[in-house]
Amino acid sequence: MSGAPSAFLIDDDRDLRRAMQQTLELAGFTVAPFAGASEALAELDPGFEGVVISDIRMPGMDGLALYRKIAELDADLPVILVTGHGDIPMAVQAIQDGVYDFIAKPFAADRLIQSARRAEEKRRLVMENRALRQAAEAASESLPLIGQTPVMERLRQTLRHIADTDVDVLVAGETGSGKEVVATLLHQWSRRRSGNFVALNCGALPETVIESELFGHEPGAFTGAVKKRIGRIEHASGGTLFLDEIEAMPPSTQVKMLRVLEAREITPLGTNTVRPVDIRVVAAAKIDLGDPAERGEFREDLYYRLNVVTLSIPPLRERREDIPLLFSHFLKRAAERFGREVPTISVAVRDHLMSHPWPGNVRELSHFAERVALGVEETQVKTAGAPAPSAGTLPERLERYEADILKEALAAHRGDVRETLQALGIPRKTFYDKLQRHGINRVDYAGRTAAEEP
Repeated sequence: MSGAPSAFLIDDDRDLRRAMQQTLELAGFTVAPFAGASEALAELDPGFEGVVISDIRMPGMDGLALYRKIAELDADLPVILVTGHGDIPMAVQAIQDGVYDFIAKPFAADRLIQSARRAEEKRRLVMENRALRQAAEAASESLPLIGQTPVMERLRQTLRHIADTDVDVLVAGETGSGKEVVATLLHQWSRRRSGNFVALNCGALPETVIESELFGHEPGAFTGAVKKRIGRIEHASGGTLFLDEIEAMPPSTQVKMLRVLEAREITPLGTNTVRPVDIRVVAAAKIDLGDPAERGEFREDLYYRLNVVTLSIPPLRERREDIPLLFSHFLKRAAERFGREVPTISVAVRDHLMSHPWPGNVRELSHFAERVALGVEETQVKTAGAPAPSAGTLPERLERYEADILKEALAAHRGDVRETLQALGIPRKTFYDKLQRHGINRVDYAGRTAAEEP
């Protein structure tokens, strides 16, 4: 017997046991045969990832007694009972008690194989869900900046390395990728953690309001300013100021913000008094501020002043291996909030997780987990989810799906690299690396439309 067993087979009839073992092994199972239930039970543990197939009538411990022992050990371990004709009423009762399936003698080989395969798939899903939940609990220190991919490991290491340096940080990442999470961790892991973490979305406030929000004002500074207001920058003194969507900051405010970064002082509206501030600034942008074409009206000198340390958060589509772990965390959190049991991740949901492009990144994944926890997403996933090729292993299917996305984008933009990069939202180097890996020639798509793509 090579490798860990995927099926425990128990039957005191030597000839029948050998025949069943041969049938299962020809179907791809690794079988551990036993002549008695006690012998098999001694080898079982809750980590067993396979199925148990047992005759009912055996000397000593029978199949039903074996099932009850197994249920005490692990209620989710599937047990298939093999029965004689006279034992069928007993087997039906066993099914009601939790036995996975029963097979009446005599039976065709396909009947045994199909039942064992279904049971094995169920067991695999159970074990995957357990592993994900354990991994999510183990990653609790850095939640929700979860990820086991090398890029996320490096990101966490960098955060810990620079957290106590007081250096200003620029965080780059798409919408919903977790930029505020990075800023929060920089604050929590630094000596500034006892100070305030103050966040401001620069894209959410009109130009007439943002300066008052940032710098504060004195009474009478403008119409409606009836009392003194402490601005966000001063409120963050001793702590961390997080400026989200800084690319949306008005040009006039950018000039004043540059002064704050250089001199660490502010002048509230309506006064000439200069006030020193002790802040660390973490700014976030969803565009590449280093690219003049994307930067637009954003001041180059402010960009370079912020760009002491830049942290890039990869989108979910570039770290798909982290999606199941993230989803498991969000699903557990949602179930607790809604007072529900954590549902088992079905095959349909799992396929959707790994095939959907997740343009909304972690935020979109979190909302999807909430719908699954509420039980309102399963039907939609089955009927309207992004289709995935059914043949091949999961990595092979993901590779084909990624290649199709690249081809569709190239065809839609007639092979234009800049437009394709903008549509896909990936760096130029990543784009060319993927073309090479999939054997795609960009020139083949020059001048063609998506409708002409074969």
